[in-house]
Amino acid sequence: MSKLQFKNKWILVTGASSGLGEEMARQLAFQHQANLILLARRKEKLEELKAELEKEAKVSVKVISADLANLEDVDRAIDEVLKNGQLYGAILNAGVTYFGRHSELPWDEFQNMLQINVISVVRITNRLVDFFETTGNEGGILLVSSMAAILPVPYQSAYSGTKAFILTFASTLAHEIKNPRFSLTVYTPGGIATEMTAGEKFSDLRSWLVPVGEAARDGIYAFRNRKSLYIPGFLNKMGSVLMNLLPKKIITRKMSGIYYKALLKSEALNIKP
Repeated sequence: MSKLQFKNKWILVTGASSGLGEEMARQLAFQHQANLILLARRKEKLEELKAELEKEAKVSVKVISADLANLEDVDRAIDEVLKNGQLYGAILNAGVTYFGRHSELPWDEFQNMLQINVISVVRITNRLVDFFETTGNEGGILLVSSMAAILPVPYQSAYSGTKAFILTFASTLAHEIKNPRFSLTVYTPGGIATEMTAGEKFSDLRSWLVPVGEAARDGIYAFRNRKSLYIPGFLNKMGSVLMNLLPKKIITRKMSGIYYKALLKSEALNIKP
């Protein structure tokens, strides 16, 4: 299967108002000359990015404001994305996390995480896969999971669970797809230096965080080259190997110690999760 070619093609990016999604949108526009459909909740941020990319990168950009925690918004957004039949690819990046004791995670926040990280992703993936299967068009989807799906992270238990679902869901669904011109890629980055990890509660974990530009390049590389599963970086790859060689309890205990230390520091500073 040949590489995806993004020039003058329409690519959807969810979670495009900040962080990894915003950086992927920039790189797709400036380095690959892709036309973009930017989807996120904060319309004003999307409009700012649209104006910049249209002026500086000379690409076409559409903006869709939607709250992926709301299923009606999700369906409306998908209808808008697919209405002209020109979609070539999608990066499903939007997600939220929680760092703290799972017992202190409010139920409504867990439901919100489940809706954004899992339900909206499955809903969008279902519709997009059906579109490419029905039309036979060339294209692909990149689903952004996390190394937390492979190396479970205590004190981010719910987040790890949602990302593990995405990894398993996409990896197995790929084998059901019949369109030979369509690919499904799962990308599992480690921690990324973004707005989501900018707070003091992540200060002890800062050395683990990858620059967002590097993470975006890795993701686009995996997407363009139609990798089924892409684990970036030597340490992440080694961690994945160790999870298959050592008892998971040992590695998870080690991760627990690292994150518990960071949690205690945030609690001492009275930083909310």
